Amino acid sequence: MKTLAFFNNKGGVGKTTLLYHLAWMFADLGKRILVADFDPQANLTSRFLSEPELEKLWDPDNPQNESVMASLSPVIRGLGDIAPTPVKHIEANIRLIPGDLELSNFESNLSEAWGNCLDCQEPAFRITSSFYRIIRQAAEEFDADLTILDVGPNFGAINRAALISADAVIIPVAPDLFSIQGLRNLGPALSDWRREWHTRLALNAASDLRLPEAVMQPLGYVVLQFGIRDSRPVAAYQKWARRIPGTFREKVLGEPSTGGQIPEKDENCLGLLKHYRSLIPMAVEARKPIFRLKPSDGAIGAHTHSVIDCGDDFRRLAHRILEALEMVNAH
Repeated sequence: MKTLAFFNNKGGVGKTTLLYHLAWMFADLGKRILVADFDPQANLTSRFLSEPELEKLWDPDNPQNESVMASLSPVIRGLGDIAPTPVKHIEANIRLIPGDLELSNFESNLSEAWGNCLDCQEPAFRITSSFYRIIRQAAEEFDADLTILDVGPNFGAINRAALISADAVIIPVAPDLFSIQGLRNLGPALSDWRREWHTRLALNAASDLRLPEAVMQPLGYVVLQFGIRDSRPVAAYQKWARRIPGTFREKVLGEPSTGGQIPEKDENCLGLLKHYRSLIPMAVEARKPIFRLKPSDGAIGAHTHSVIDCGDDFRRLAHRILEALEMVNAH
């Protein structure tokens, strides 16, 4: 089982839509998928669950908490280690560890524990590895082939603890200045987190405690929401699209940059996805991925071809990601 995180510290590029559709496509390809929503905004959870389900999930008066907070509550309250992981059955091949708006309350615990690991404190290692052990527990019970992690667009302690649990990282980008800046910041952050965690691993005094390896291998990037004209990005995006390959290579992979290359010709580009415009709200309303929309959902006329195209696009992307994951050394 491998763990794949999707991360960019620039928000608003369509990451949640990407994760949601890939989860369904991986499942359609026969993979058993565990989705873990570690973004305190919990947008991915709201895509999978209906409003009544969300209302029950986040009801403060409901003693039966079924979000990730149920696992973390004993740790946050200082009463013990993680509790059993609540998992939602989405479909035969998809399970969800639901996110929670209260997850941000865990930030200070993780921040303090990161420093205390340097003092060889076992509780600090238990706190820092909480996400990793929650994932492993749920994945083993479900016999998952792949775990997909969603995190927020920042460099906070929650994201650090989630990402050191990942075998590989995919970076969703848009061809704009903000995504380019996000790539410039992201590469060094991943490198620092990996180095700092490996320093702490050597200080772990609890030999029986299961800890992540912080592999976090950059798998590549996916370009989202680009304008389309004759199957190519429109001129307004060309300037930034051409900067993505070199910036990714230099800042994320730490390799010499190759100037002027376009994403379509870059081996690190896993795929380019259209915006799909009016089909996205239609899919949200139907609570299904775009490529599963039917005429009864409103996908008629020209939409029919777009639904088919979307399925083809995500199928190619899913296969490309699975092939790349096979090359990841998960130790």
